[in-house]
Amino acid sequence: MKEIKDKYVGVCKVGDKGQIVIPKEARDMFGINPGDSVVVLCDKKKGMAIAKADIFDAISDGIFNKK
Repeated sequence: MKEIKDKYVGVCKVGDKGQIVIPKEARDMFGINPGDSVVVLCDKKKGMAIAKADIFDAISDGIFNKK
């Protein structure tokens, strides 16, 4: 089994339809598989981040399950 590193830097090109391909190393690092959803977070001054959508399930569970 190939070791997954803690850090990765890659370059993606934006296609005609605005699509990007997340590099395999990054998909492996975060366990992103075909059919998974990702969330794009944007701040005009700070930039853009992509996160696997299931992390928001854990966040919302923590918010709504608090007593």
